[in-house]
Amino acid sequence: MNSKRNAILKFASCAALLFIAYLPTLRWMVDRWMAAESYYGHGFLIPIISLFIVWQRREALKKITISGTLAGLWIVALGLLIHIVSAALKVYFVSGFSFILVLYGLILFFFGKEMVRSLTFPVFFLLAMVPLPLVLIGNLTVKLKLIAAQASTFILNRIGFPSIQDGSIIRMPNSHIEVAAPCSGLRSLISLLTLGLLFAYSMKISYVRKSILFLSSVPIALAANVTRIVMVAVVNDLYGGKVAMGLFHDFTGFLVFAFAFVGLFAVSRVLETKNEVR
Repeated sequence: MNSKRNAILKFASCAALLFIAYLPTLRWMVDRWMAAESYYGHGFLIPIISLFIVWQRREALKKITISGTLAGLWIVALGLLIHIVSAALKVYFVSGFSFILVLYGLILFFFGKEMVRSLTFPVFFLLAMVPLPLVLIGNLTVKLKLIAAQASTFILNRIGFPSIQDGSIIRMPNSHIEVAAPCSGLRSLISLLTLGLLFAYSMKISYVRKSILFLSSVPIALAANVTRIVMVAVVNDLYGGKVAMGLFHDFTGFLVFAFAFVGLFAVSRVLETKNEVR
């Protein structure tokens, strides 16, 4: 019992030092989470969810025998080296990834392989809180805007609303709408991927099915976003921009995520049912 308590105290001390060493990176992450039109507004929730998962496993964790290994120290050294180089170059997203690597190494060093195996998911789930670089966000946004505009134009033509795609603008007989950056679907895609990962983790199905469930987040998020654009385009053409871009526009934003959540839940139920049949 004393050895376990000592390991916990030493780990807590190192974790505190780790927090101080990564303060510039953590500050950068918080700034990105709080930025206007942030794609990572959910970042604050990720550490809370990880801690909750650890708390849920507290009884099982208490039974694990402490058996630290030096391999963890090498991982810590590697992570800190990456952090030092990344921080010097101000490449904070790489530094953010190294934070999780160092945390993993500390757990392995102080508590051993069995403990780190039990905590692998909550530790690496923290990767979801590290924002991608703005350059990558910008490139993805442009590509998703064009994909969304193309898919929406195709659907509008099929449901009786003649439309022409002009870049990220959809031109219709009586109106036009622009698929702007916030409507690219990237925000809902990132959020749904995080939610899909939690769904997959919580399901008692095979790893193959867990992977299918997680990856299904991508088409579901894209389909939900295209549905929103089509709805806004139709209302805009029929009733004008004042109606379409007001309360209706905001409402469809919430509706999209609800639709995506239902889609993800439906896929999880199908996979769970097939698992039971087998």
